[in-house]
Amino acid sequence: MDAVLVYNPTAGPRNVRDKLERLRSFFSVRDWFVELQVTEKPGDATRMASDAAFQGKDAVIVAGGDGTVNEVVNGLTGTGTAMGVLPVGTGNLWAKELRVPTYTLTNPRRLQEAAADLVEGTVRAIDVGRVGERVFLCWASAGLDAKVTSEMEPRERATKRLGVLPYLIAALLVARDYKGVESEVVFDGNVDGDVVRGRTLLLVANNIQQYGGLVEVAPQAKLDDGLLDIFVFKGLGIQYLVRHLVRVLSQRYLDDPEIIHRQARHIELRSDEALSVQADGDPIGTTPVTMEVVPGALRIIAPPTMPPDLLVATRERDRQ
Repeated sequence: MDAVLVYNPTAGPRNVRDKLERLRSFFSVRDWFVELQVTEKPGDATRMASDAAFQGKDAVIVAGGDGTVNEVVNGLTGTGTAMGVLPVGTGNLWAKELRVPTYTLTNPRRLQEAAADLVEGTVRAIDVGRVGERVFLCWASAGLDAKVTSEMEPRERATKRLGVLPYLIAALLVARDYKGVESEVVFDGNVDGDVVRGRTLLLVANNIQQYGGLVEVAPQAKLDDGLLDIFVFKGLGIQYLVRHLVRVLSQRYLDDPEIIHRQARHIELRSDEALSVQADGDPIGTTPVTMEVVPGALRIIAPPTMPPDLLVATRERDRQ
């Protein structure tokens, strides 16, 4: 492999540049030439990834959190250059989905374990989502969690060291007074009359099975099925939010008429009042908004730890 290693030194609880420098030797003896590039400001990772693809690099390895991963995805989508991940961020949602060992202060050796998994990985083509002009890998949403994200990001490193706790506190404070907004969701251009109307607290478009690294909301989701899993959480205020949370945690949410689930290639969301919108944990604006899947647009290095049921292609090969 001829690869670029993009490192965001502000991601996660600690600077790990010295460890990444040592990993370059680990890669070298396995015939991987890895050039380390360090970001300095937002947008650098996208530019570095795009430049690597233009230069014909085999891969871009991301050492950072989900925000850095998203930037690299936006630089690599539609190219032949694959993306790998060395998770050193706070949430590491994408890494958790692939079951990649995650670096922590108490488990520093996991970084080399993740590197070993990259070397043993295989390249696969997967879908990404697009919201407006932004590409997302994991999920995009409008409503409550996007409102929390807009108030939390960007965070200082001291806050990142606290993990998800600041997010949980912010979510409780926002949810206390949050009200549903009259909205309309149109699925796949309304060809079959599939429109959901009503007061919306939260809309989530998932490209993966997990949501927020906390719960598996879309166990049937596949990374290469050409579909997004859309969830519309309806209701007025805090009592509905509590009800939805209990239903999700108890895995009974699909039986709730106030929680709508669809698989779709394209949705349009309009609302009477502007709803905050986020993609992969970064605030990107407000409604109205269009979300859609871009099939097979990204190549990834799939580690051996990745569950086989994340890919339709894997299941088809197993049946042959």
